[in-house]
Amino acid sequence: MSPWTLLALPPLPEAFIHRLLAPLGDRVDVRVPAARDRDALLAALPDAEIVLGDWTGTLVLDGAAVAAAPRLAFVQQPSVGVDGHDLGALTAAGVPLANTPGVSAVAVSEWCLAAALALARRLVAGDAAVRAGEWPQQSLRPYELRGRSVGVVGHGPIGVACAELFRGLGCEVRFWTRTPREDPAYQDLGELLAGSDVVVVVIALSEETTRLVDPARMKPGALLVNAARGEVVDQAALVRALRAGHLAGAALDVFETEPPPPGDPLRELPNVLLSPHVAGVTLEASGRLLTAVVDNLLAAVEGREVTGVVNGLPATVRRKFPDMTTR
Repeated sequence: MSPWTLLALPPLPEAFIHRLLAPLGDRVDVRVPAARDRDALLAALPDAEIVLGDWTGTLVLDGAAVAAAPRLAFVQQPSVGVDGHDLGALTAAGVPLANTPGVSAVAVSEWCLAAALALARRLVAGDAAVRAGEWPQQSLRPYELRGRSVGVVGHGPIGVACAELFRGLGCEVRFWTRTPREDPAYQDLGELLAGSDVVVVVIALSEETTRLVDPARMKPGALLVNAARGEVVDQAALVRALRAGHLAGAALDVFETEPPPPGDPLRELPNVLLSPHVAGVTLEASGRLLTAVVDNLLAAVEGREVTGVVNGLPATVRRKFPDMTTR
């Protein structure tokens, strides 16, 4: 049986990609595009049977890219988010797309808790003041999160982990997700935003969730923590709410444009904690991610069911051209 042609798109040196995928052995022929641009991607796709996606979103499989890949049988995205890929085009082409659910749940939920604590306890402002020679013991006005209401937008593995951590701190936690739940902690989104002292956003980006969270609907003086995607929160409304004092602060690991460009008002506001999209990037999460990706790729080429398929197709991957399986 000839090796599967695997096109690897992550922004890593080619030699490093080969080392990461070494457990696949001679089952795959690993290739990378000649350059990290769309033309090189389209040129490499006609031979690709498996695509290992690009977690940065630079190289995505939109409709035109899917059309350029007649042999494509499986896409493994090395992240939880799959935004940028055209799920409809992949589904119509019979190509299952899998992500890596749950691998970053601990990392992201810990970041959300740490970010909320940093805002409530004014850690960044206190650090800056001491470095500037000040000693603002009476003016910082930090407060405790214990006993506060926390609303979690999203109830996947990350949302569940967030709820667990905040409850462990003694917070009253409610959640909202797109599918209503028979759960006493489930709450309508409007009520959740209006009644929460802290709103934690960890829901996947889609057409339905774009600008889902309007900071103007949040409780006055509340904190916003966004570890989902920048587009899930109305960013212009967030700036207005922060400038007007409607919100006490925000912690953002994600932005509409990454990195935020020069002149972005979020970079100038003092009550915003900025993070370079690293909430899910820990040594432990990276190890779980690599294991999940390699295990799924092995399952694909060995004819076993893959996990994490997000576009509703069967979990067993089939080659498009059976005659390619023998030399």
